[in-house]
Amino acid sequence: MRDHEPAPHRPGRRLTTKETAELLGVKPETVYAYVSRGLLSSRREPGGRSSTFEAKEVEALARRNRREAAGSPGSGGELSVRTRITLIEKDRYFFRGADAVELATEHSYEEVAEWLWTGRLTPGVTFSAPANTVEVTRRAVLALSEHASPVDRLRVAAIAAAAEDPLRFDLSEEAVLNTARILIPTLVSALPPVLYGPQDDGPLAHRLWGRLTARSADEASLRVLDTALALLADHDLAASTLAVRVAASARAHPYAAVSAGLGVLEGPLHGAASGLAHRMLLDVLDQGTAVPVIAAELREGRRVPGLGHRLYPGEDPRARVLFDLLEQVPQAESALLAARDIVATTARHTPLHANVDLALAVFTTACRMPATAGETIFAVARTAGWIAHALEEYGERPLRMRPSGHYVGPRPPQPLPE
Repeated sequence: MRDHEPAPHRPGRRLTTKETAELLGVKPETVYAYVSRGLLSSRREPGGRSSTFEAKEVEALARRNRREAAGSPGSGGELSVRTRITLIEKDRYFFRGADAVELATEHSYEEVAEWLWTGRLTPGVTFSAPANTVEVTRRAVLALSEHASPVDRLRVAAIAAAAEDPLRFDLSEEAVLNTARILIPTLVSALPPVLYGPQDDGPLAHRLWGRLTARSADEASLRVLDTALALLADHDLAASTLAVRVAASARAHPYAAVSAGLGVLEGPLHGAASGLAHRMLLDVLDQGTAVPVIAAELREGRRVPGLGHRLYPGEDPRARVLFDLLEQVPQAESALLAARDIVATTARHTPLHANVDLALAVFTTACRMPATAGETIFAVARTAGWIAHALEEYGERPLRMRPSGHYVGPRPPQPLPE
């Protein structure tokens, strides 16, 4: 019998809600969520006040949960996770069934975050953090080396905020949502300001702006930033999101789950990709043409950053929206032309569409932000999606994210090393 796997029940006997929850390894409220989603059926016995469940049906669901968590035979060990958050198909993506592009262009980042978390839109919602929490995280971040990356600072801010929250281990939905609404603005406010006297209230995009650039904000640029945050809020089971779900499966609190996501995000194949595209854009602007820059990338055996996406055979819908909005930002004209030059030059070799990393690079270059700004935007934005996935995972069987290792080392017994 595996750890945490209850013994099977006698056939024909109906299970109480408590027994069902124990067998599935979930909370009692999750059992009722399974009923509402059609995964379980229940009935109330005559004279009884609580629901009962057929043991056979519950055990079948438990087996299916274990099978999906570990990967079915012949699947190559790929992890398949049921989720109601994001669907990606045919060069489009959807948040809880609603077109993500439409949500991002018609609603603020905070409104999109609430939709991801609750399935409800809350017009005009803004997030705020207690002053003492912000102060503690700022002190922690300021103690870092000046060479610390933005993600280093965000990780430290998340840890400092967790240490200040005695309720961090409360994993009820209400508590996690309250944490999320405080954590995201705390992460932003903890970042060192670049613009003198940055905003610490109002929409999140306005607060983040003064931590990314010393240039004064204009409405067109703020709209690009807010839309980028909303577009990047989630993208199914990206590597960082999977790390968050693994942490949540082990019942790590939300701050720790977000820290797990931040740890993975820093890889050059994930959140840091826009920084590579930013530096390439600057080279193209400096040389006046993409030809030698692309040639140098290919000569070094590197893929050209900012082009192509494994989930979108056609155009990345996030890039398309941001490029359209950047047309309304006058100072973005030269960076947009450089980006088009990159796409056209590369198309001579391999026709690839621009992805969201190149669009972010145009924005950060045009607004005189550092190369790391795109990574900061990505990390802050994706925190909303990480919380949504953590919430979903807290409702599942604990420790289900436990694939089996396929051992390929020497067969024991082996002699001890001398």
